[in-house]
Amino acid sequence: MARFFDVHPEDPQPRAIAQVVNIVRSGGLIAYPTDSCYALGAQLGNKEALDRIRSIRRLDDKHHFTLVCKDFAQLGQFVMIDNDVFRSIKAVTPGSYTFILPATKEVPRRLLHPKKKTVGVRIPDHNVVHALLAELGEPLLSSTLLLPDEEEPLTQGWEIKERLDNVVDAVIDSGDTGAEPTTVVDFSSGTPEVVRRGTGDPSRFE
Repeated sequence: MARFFDVHPEDPQPRAIAQVVNIVRSGGLIAYPTDSCYALGAQLGNKEALDRIRSIRRLDDKHHFTLVCKDFAQLGQFVMIDNDVFRSIKAVTPGSYTFILPATKEVPRRLLHPKKKTVGVRIPDHNVVHALLAELGEPLLSSTLLLPDEEEPLTQGWEIKERLDNVVDAVIDSGDTGAEPTTVVDFSSGTPEVVRRGTGDPSRFE
């Protein structure tokens, strides 16, 4: 049964954030709000949680997982990024974009696209996520909370608790989120390719 945390969207309670992070560090899987929609989150090296995300969302091995990062210093440890790409990404960050980039050796192999050796990264614009990442001290392994055979992500904490009570360990409710995932931009070839249109304005990458 999932624990339910009612967290203030602008001023997250430190005690609640610490409790959620303890669940993540103990191998748990959380559902948390972002600046686009809800996501599933776990600790970076947690293979069991990764398998649980794959099972919940019915994902194949070609799915790009995302490392949700606190800032560019953290992001730069996990992906290779040249100056031009850095400038393009910095102009819209933090924000509702996910960028696909070549991974460094810091990223566990099981998270990589099997052929491209790439991974998704993002820096959200959401106070609750910032608080989680500051407490955790490392990126959060993440995937959009979009259930199989459903066109839109879930947007309300109570509904997620109701529907995923037996498959996640914690749900954070900070009010409604949007119903649209991030815009995904693939920079793995050096030039931007919009592979999913979402909350972030895709026009600057087209």
